[in-house]
Amino acid sequence: MLAAITPSSLVVTLDRKGRNWSTEDLAKNLERWQLDFSKVQFLIGGPDGLSNDCLNVATESWSLSNLTFPHFIVRILLAEQIYRAWSLLNNHPYHK
Repeated sequence: MLAAITPSSLVVTLDRKGRNWSTEDLAKNLERWQLDFSKVQFLIGGPDGLSNDCLNVATESWSLSNLTFPHFIVRILLAEQIYRAWSLLNNHPYHK
């Protein structure tokens, strides 16, 4: 994963020890990220989480839940939450 990180991108880890964000918080972050970075890269850990090297390279750490989810479900939740935040920023009613 570390080899795939672009030097100028924002790196966000998905980690149970990360910060919990509301949809509104994510929308604010997404808006800020779009202004400040050309690329945002999300790191999703496996069954044992992310390595310390991955956690140390991150600018932000986000917790979707204290629960543990399978990798493929995290990708779906991530996509859904990003779309929901985008909808909020664009005054689309989907986020409700």
